[in-house]
Amino acid sequence: MRGIDGSEDDEPLFRPYTVTGGRSEPRFQLAMETLVSSSFIMEEDLALLTPEQDAIIRLCRSYRSVAEISALLKVPLGVARVLVADMVDEGFVRIHQPRLNEGQPDLNMLERVLSGLRRL
Repeated sequence: MRGIDGSEDDEPLFRPYTVTGGRSEPRFQLAMETLVSSSFIMEEDLALLTPEQDAIIRLCRSYRSVAEISALLKVPLGVARVLVADMVDEGFVRIHQPRLNEGQPDLNMLERVLSGLRRL
């Protein structure tokens, strides 16, 4: 899809259905505020990354929430969850789950999410 000005900025980086194999649910649950960071990847493994994985690795050099990944890649939140969960299983990224059932939310995590949202 082309934007009003003729650019292709409105198109997602990739076709969601294709990269998830038609799956709409991740292998495990990820909250949209779950933070994701890139793992160290050997040079030979970088060559094996799909374009989607490469984009997520680059985005997550600094902590990003699953919601930020979804927004920045212009894909539905469910697709971002599937991709991130698959990458966790492959060891390409690490997740930092919020501890919501311990009572008080982590103020530092909330400030980082708010900061990230302001940058969008």
